[in-house]
Amino acid sequence: MALRKIIKIDEEKCTGCGVCLPNCAEGALQIVNGKVKLVGDKFCDGLGACLAHCPEDALVIEERESEEFDVEAVEHHLQEKKNTDESPRLEPPATGCPSSRMMHFKPLEASGEKTPGPSSRSMLSHWPVQLKLAPVSAPYFRNADLLIAADCVPFAYPDFHRDFIKGRAVVVGCPKLDDVQYYREKLTEIFKANTIRSVTVPHMEVPCCFGLVRAVEDAIQASGKNIPLHKVKISVRGEVQPEDSEVGKPRIRQAL
Repeated sequence: MALRKIIKIDEEKCTGCGVCLPNCAEGALQIVNGKVKLVGDKFCDGLGACLAHCPEDALVIEERESEEFDVEAVEHHLQEKKNTDESPRLEPPATGCPSSRMMHFKPLEASGEKTPGPSSRSMLSHWPVQLKLAPVSAPYFRNADLLIAADCVPFAYPDFHRDFIKGRAVVVGCPKLDDVQYYREKLTEIFKANTIRSVTVPHMEVPCCFGLVRAVEDAIQASGKNIPLHKVKISVRGEVQPEDSEVGKPRIRQAL
């Protein structure tokens, strides 16, 4: 034991958002029961690289008696963490973070109120929408028309809720920044575990976005099911573009 500087977490301020985790090079932090915890004193170097990344100012450096920082223990800890992270995991980790808490609700349009305009009401019927966080057996996947959208599409296409989300379960992802192989495996399990009536894939015209289309096509094939697939290509100016493939060739109003 030695008197040294080490991280301290204010649990009243901590929301469990997890932003600090990837900014700790030693892997000394993890979320437990919705709050960030220090895995072990020996893993924290006390330099405070994570502090500036906490949006709630819940992290500070204090000076107290603790185990000495152990470089060898950190290397072993990081290797174990890497092995765990590389293991197949199709369900989201149980972190307790509010962002991954599953909810299923009626869209606002179903409340009986008049809709003032085409884009003034949310058509979303569930949470979460990130493909990484959505449980394979989520109730909103049952007998669903599934929308699998590239996450740039809602920014480019102005009437995304009205033309795409309405009446569909939706998941989103980015094939350029995320693991496409994970998407392929997760979608295969979703297709196998649920009765999906149709799949619509709105994607951007940029080349990297076709990775999402390919992942969906592969997942449908791997599931062994015959699920109608509609692909809709959106330009960076928000216009519907013709698809190069014959699969999902119908016009926008037929596909949607």
